[in-house]
Amino acid sequence: MQNQNVNNLQASSAIRVAIVEDRPDIRDGLGQIINGADGCKCVGAYGTMELALVEIDKLMDANTSSKAIQPDVILIDIGLPGMSGIEGIRLLKERHPQLLLLVLTVFDDDTRIFDALCAGASGYLLKKTPPQRLLESLREVVAGGAPMSPEVASRVVHLFRTFHPPTQADYHLSPHELRVLKLLVEGYNYKTAALELGVTVNTISFHVRRVYDKLQVHSKSEAVAKALKNKLV
Repeated sequence: MQNQNVNNLQASSAIRVAIVEDRPDIRDGLGQIINGADGCKCVGAYGTMELALVEIDKLMDANTSSKAIQPDVILIDIGLPGMSGIEGIRLLKERHPQLLLLVLTVFDDDTRIFDALCAGASGYLLKKTPPQRLLESLREVVAGGAPMSPEVASRVVHLFRTFHPPTQADYHLSPHELRVLKLLVEGYNYKTAALELGVTVNTISFHVRRVYDKLQVHSKSEAVAKALKNKLV
């Protein structure tokens, strides 16, 4: 009985990983690497972002899913058929802010790196990453880190050195809209923001729509990225 309890504890504390990768051989290989490692478990593998969104929504539904099958981290390829990985990252981060999204791709250009990180990725790895380093990156991201392949880290440093945000950007946001935007940046959702400000969810929704219009964005992740880039909060 004691051994069974230990096994149950180890299973519950395992890092639960889902995979979004269109190539079956790579997808299967990643699943084998994850399931073959102590403290890691693959809880889902999907060939398209469209399928992943549907299935991950089901897994994250607290009313129908067990915590034991809800992913902690999602490994996401960028070059997917249909919806791109970057757009999928935006949607997943909006729907499930607690999920950790880790890019695993062949692309190492500035545009994709920047877009993926702004969309909500917590790290960016290249597919040539050795299995051991991949597993270390899963543990690192769960611990609050931002794992990156060395080449990607160099690109990020270069981006920060060459990127010069405007000294002043005025989008004519009202004080209340700025407060709502600040809460979005801090990770609040509509419900928790409403509780924090003592207003209704409908009021938050109204202000968020106005923020989107003024910033000319279409999602929470885009609003947050623009707020940080332009130092609005």
